[in-house]
Amino acid sequence: MAATSLKLPDELKRRIAALADEAHTTPHAFMVAALAREAERQELRARFAADAAASEAQAHRSGRTVALHVAFDYLDGSLAGRKLRRPRTRRWRASK
Repeated sequence: MAATSLKLPDELKRRIAALADEAHTTPHAFMVAALAREAERQELRARFAADAAASEAQAHRSGRTVALHVAFDYLDGSLAGRKLRRPRTRRWRASK
């Protein structure tokens, strides 16, 4: 495990110490967990952005997409547990 020095403002250090105490952990463990959560959040955000860009590129290449209201209806129904057919794509024209 690599060691890192981190300078914290006094007020933040006090807040972390108090929160770590409430969580029955050490400030070090609290900070490691917080950093791990933030790293995971940023990685998920980057994957989401990459997936969105890939989907947009695919829509532009194929010229086909699913209308937004149709996609939302499908997702709502799926979350409600209904058996649904996948929405059909339709042709569209990209904005210029």
